[in-house]
Amino acid sequence: MLYELRIYDCCPGRLPALLNRFQNTTLKIWERHGIRQAGFWTTVIGQSNHQLTYFLVWESLADREQKWAKFMADPEWIEKRAASEKAENGGPIVSNVDSQILAPTAFSSVK
Repeated sequence: MLYELRIYDCCPGRLPALLNRFQNTTLKIWERHGIRQAGFWTTVIGQSNHQLTYFLVWESLADREQKWAKFMADPEWIEKRAASEKAENGGPIVSNVDSQILAPTAFSSVK
């Protein structure tokens, strides 16, 4: 089992739009493609309160590659992402994405 840590830095004032897009669009599309999340967090104390941090769970790197490619090419995702970032809706939402693939240690409570 692998875990992907993803941290999104939002453009100022756009975190609510990102949260809305995940809750009302992204998660439904992920479900259709078999992408599993292990939790989402916003930053209360830390470097930036304009961040969304979350984990995804993958069976393998091949599993990630296959499912993520299908998600990124999904016509509904492409359409709704573009609509959420139109100028009249506030413009771009995310300024940077950091991603790390993590493997649990032998002594981790998460396997």
